[in-house]
Amino acid sequence: MDAVGDLLFEAAMLKKIPRSGYQFLGAGKESVAEHVFITTFIAFVISQMRPEIDASRLVTMCLVHDLLEAQTGDLNHVQKKYVTSDEKKALADAVTGLPFGDTLAGLVREFTEGRTEEAKLARDADQLAFLMDLKALADMGHQSSKKWIPFVKDRIQSPIGKEIAETLMATDQDRWWFRKLSANGTG
Repeated sequence: MDAVGDLLFEAAMLKKIPRSGYQFLGAGKESVAEHVFITTFIAFVISQMRPEIDASRLVTMCLVHDLLEAQTGDLNHVQKKYVTSDEKKALADAVTGLPFGDTLAGLVREFTEGRTEEAKLARDADQLAFLMDLKALADMGHQSSKKWIPFVKDRIQSPIGKEIAETLMATDQDRWWFRKLSANGTG
């Protein structure tokens, strides 16, 4: 159980680690844990729209996809060109002593390799989460986020991911709120 306790505190550390890309963007902020939540929720939505895939594996893969950042930090796209983290060592350290360590390690490796249909969808969910933030910032007038949107959209590979991306781009980030106000007669 010691390894389980360590793993849980390691995962909780993601609440304190900021995503580094926002410093370059000049707007917004998010912890790794906040990113993991919305990525996992997007994966759940995708799993409901694609019932033929292994929903549990997809959602769980998204839940653990950034776990190693508790040890390595969040390296953004530019930083990864200059800094290399030892993800194999970080993964080995994270799963040592866990009765389900092989399962956890397998999910992280599957996401990283991106070969299975679930891994491809998980990677799209990861990009869709960032796209949502960029779109919300653009809706609030942050011009620099508009420059980033095409690069993030280009990373989305699956047809369902592309469809969701187009829907997000056509949707005002606060539309859901105003629809609820209008439906309740208060707007």
